[in-house]
Amino acid sequence: MDLNFSEAEIQRYSRHILLPELGGTGQAKLKAAKVLVIGAGGLGAPLALYLAAAGVGTIGLVDDDVVELSNLQRQVLHGVASIGHPKVLSAQEALARINPLVSVNMHEMRVGPKNVADVVNGYDIVCDGTDNFTTRFLVADACVAARKTLVSAAVLRFEGQISTFKPHVGGPCYRCLYPEPPPDGLVPPCSEAGVLGAVTGVMGTLQATEVIKEITGIGQSLSGALLVWDALAAEFRKIRLKKDPACPVCG
Repeated sequence: MDLNFSEAEIQRYSRHILLPELGGTGQAKLKAAKVLVIGAGGLGAPLALYLAAAGVGTIGLVDDDVVELSNLQRQVLHGVASIGHPKVLSAQEALARINPLVSVNMHEMRVGPKNVADVVNGYDIVCDGTDNFTTRFLVADACVAARKTLVSAAVLRFEGQISTFKPHVGGPCYRCLYPEPPPDGLVPPCSEAGVLGAVTGVMGTLQATEVIKEITGIGQSLSGALLVWDALAAEFRKIRLKKDPACPVCG
């Protein structure tokens, strides 16, 4: 592992390097890591910003949408000048302003059955910040097949949840928690039910924290647990998850 840092890198990451749990070795692991962020929206925005600021060497951004005015209440990667522009381009420009030392790969596309395996296989860790169940299940199944760690979060109105899925090392997968997508219309999207913008900020930042922990091997993984946050009650709950021996994907 390359522990040679430039003077600029030492200054930039000094607060990380000072942490005994992280140090220069942990920072080198971050520099060598490749992380895929699927969705450059409410969750992906703070997630990508903190991954770039932390010095994650390669960040992949997947999104096929353009920036709209209604996005700006929560999608802090983007600004008024980016309205009408592809989100991946807007995000790449924002991350370059934060940390030009990080490589950003733009994948301007919608994840589907024909391309999900190829894009997932190019990265060490996958982060799901999408807003629909079809994509969530597709990405989760692809991560199981590729033996990739998945850090997945979701938000709605004033609530959020997050977990890390590592079935390749014995933990449960996404389908151990949710065997099948819910019926259409049962869970409304944020475009219908609404969402407090700051909730996406908290959950996206939690995703970034868990990704950094997974890369560097510090702390306790969220694998095997679901962390649920009720913003109105100011309450976190941790629910233990078990691997389903009968799971059709990882069992």
